[in-house]
Amino acid sequence: MDYRKLGRTDLSLPAIGFGTSTLGNAFGDIDPAEGTRAVHQALDSGINFFDSSPYYGITLSETRLGEALAGRRDRAIIATKCGRYGLDEFDFSAKRVIASIDESLRRLRTDYIDLFQAHDVEFGDVQQIIDETVPALRKLQQQGKARYIGITGYPPKVLRRIAEAVPVDSILSYCHYNLLNTEMDDVLTEFARERGIGLINASGLCMGLLTEQGPPDWHPAPPQVREAGRKAAVLCREQGGDISELALRFALRYPFVSSTLIGIANTRQVETSLKLLQGEPDKALLAQVESILAPVFNYSWPSGRPENQE
Repeated sequence: MDYRKLGRTDLSLPAIGFGTSTLGNAFGDIDPAEGTRAVHQALDSGINFFDSSPYYGITLSETRLGEALAGRRDRAIIATKCGRYGLDEFDFSAKRVIASIDESLRRLRTDYIDLFQAHDVEFGDVQQIIDETVPALRKLQQQGKARYIGITGYPPKVLRRIAEAVPVDSILSYCHYNLLNTEMDDVLTEFARERGIGLINASGLCMGLLTEQGPPDWHPAPPQVREAGRKAAVLCREQGGDISELALRFALRYPFVSSTLIGIANTRQVETSLKLLQGEPDKALLAQVESILAPVFNYSWPSGRPENQE
């Protein structure tokens, strides 16, 4: 496993991170026992970075992760979040941030979080995030409840705006470095390097758009983006390939992030994820897929408050 420093922190993250929204049934119900086995196998394989949130499964992801890591906490790097607690439930106040970490600590069965992050900041008042949320996160860091702090969200420009105004240790950007969209590279990569901010890439499959089964019903992408993903999947299948494998290999080859999060629900997916680190994407197939996706490349759907739209 390749490990990379997270910005100026003393955390070294594996190239593949374990995205635990799956443990909260975000993409369909899973067998909890199999989820636990996947966490154990991931740890044994060097995938020791787990990213969760109270929003995933409305606390289910954190609860299951805490249960799975019982007796193994010292081997894991745990990231979780605050600020988002439901589909339309957001609270970025300092009071809620401080209460939130205690709730997460109980569910995760630990007395500290390695990386505590404000979740989907585009749904908050950016000035409040700058003036209140991040300072509250720093307070928790000073108290020893969080080792490092960060922000997460969908629009790269909003993430950069916040990080320009107030120091953070990490930025997690999702759906913005993959076969459909590489805007993270344009907006965040050089900025993060200059500031010593760790960068984490999430959702290399664009929340299911780049999969054989396609995105879930709740996916915010418009029909033309969904159709482009479907055509790319068909092309890969017809040529004996797999769109998910191609997409994740593409994302994992990006050297300027500390970790790429992959949603994992079972031991088979742990094994599949590890195999992605071997070999290169099929260049000919990649070129054909990129051609199919070109008409919708770098499309971003609306996310967050109207004033935070890019």
